Amino acid sequence: MEQSNAMKRDISEVREVTLSHVSPIHAAGPVIEPGNWAKNDPFLLMMEDQFQKGSFDIHPHRGMETVTYVISGQIEHYDTHSGEGGVLGPGDVQWMTAGSGVEHNEVPSEGVTAHSLQLWVNLPKVHKMTKPRYQNLKSEDMPIRQEEGATIKVFSGSSRDVVAPTQNYVPVTMVEMLIEPGYTVTQDLPGSYNGFMYVLEGSGTFGQNNVKASKGQVLTLGQGGSGESEIEVTAIQTLRVLLYAGEPIQEPVVARGPFVMNTEREITEAFSEYRQGTFLK
Repeated sequence: MEQSNAMKRDISEVREVTLSHVSPIHAAGPVIEPGNWAKNDPFLLMMEDQFQKGSFDIHPHRGMETVTYVISGQIEHYDTHSGEGGVLGPGDVQWMTAGSGVEHNEVPSEGVTAHSLQLWVNLPKVHKMTKPRYQNLKSEDMPIRQEEGATIKVFSGSSRDVVAPTQNYVPVTMVEMLIEPGYTVTQDLPGSYNGFMYVLEGSGTFGQNNVKASKGQVLTLGQGGSGESEIEVTAIQTLRVLLYAGEPIQEPVVARGPFVMNTEREITEAFSEYRQGTFLK
């Protein structure tokens, strides 16, 4: 095996994700907390939700993307304007580009408690008002990198020579790793990417500094330098982990509720258009 010259990344932070009851039918907790725009750029926030039908009302978005991963249960998504949507099951992802504006809802199927992760990805100024689109990424359709003792499913970006067909406005790598005890996976990333991992099942050691983490913990990737980088993951128990990493946009972020723009004026305009009924026109 050739020796890699890529910078080996450390883990800079580990945090436990705790869900709190929002209502009798909805519990939620932040995986990535909003407000740390520069640290997490291009990511804005990620929430973990356990919820039933009726937890969310129809709501709008503008200027960002949502990436929804279903851990368990089933979610029915619909857009009130275009009629687009779909049904997501365990292991499926929906990549929704809100762009200029969508009004939608995500509803667990009747009688089902859905467990999901939703990441918000910022859009650069040039694409804030792009036409909305939906990419339903079914688990069984995603390309796979197979290694001894490990399966890496590529939802976006690449893992070694395996490349996902997912379209991105901002370069983002999203992979799901399933690793058997005692095996190690090395994921390659541009050194400029910010990123994090979330442990869905099991336990392992992460990064060159061999940080231990287990189910329900989020790990922040350390800096990767100016060239290529890589992050090592070794399973202690059978490990299922999601990795998200992306190219920073380095633009001002003004976020209010469901809208993410570059200026206060743009936020005010979004709320005004929504109240006046011109938001989707």
